[in-house]
Amino acid sequence: MKTALRERDAFQEILERKEADLVHILRRRDGIAIEKSADQMDEIQYATERDLAIRNVDRDSNLLRDVKDALRRIHEGSFGSCMECESAISPKRLAAVPWAACCIQCQEAAERDRENGTESLPAALVNAA
Repeated sequence: MKTALRERDAFQEILERKEADLVHILRRRDGIAIEKSADQMDEIQYATERDLAIRNVDRDSNLLRDVKDALRRIHEGSFGSCMECESAISPKRLAAVPWAACCIQCQEAAERDRENGTESLPAALVNAA
């Protein structure tokens, strides 16, 4: 029991650090400014840099949401359980991706569905109906 609490506390500390890092990164959005130039090549370069900055902000925002969700699951006591099938998420997966909400099998199935355009409703919503 004490080992499980220590592991949970370690994951909480990792997630809190990640959350702080992401919040800091997201507060600095220098690359999104719209710059104008008379030179068409400069305009293309500015637009490319702006698009990359927007994609990075989007990625970091999604990751921050996942980290906050993982911290919420720690506080609720459901951390480490798959949100889809409710089985335990492997310790190796949690060590690699502490904010993982699904076991590897459910994550792979969700990614296949997304690639095939057949993304279904999360099991929690289906079961609630």
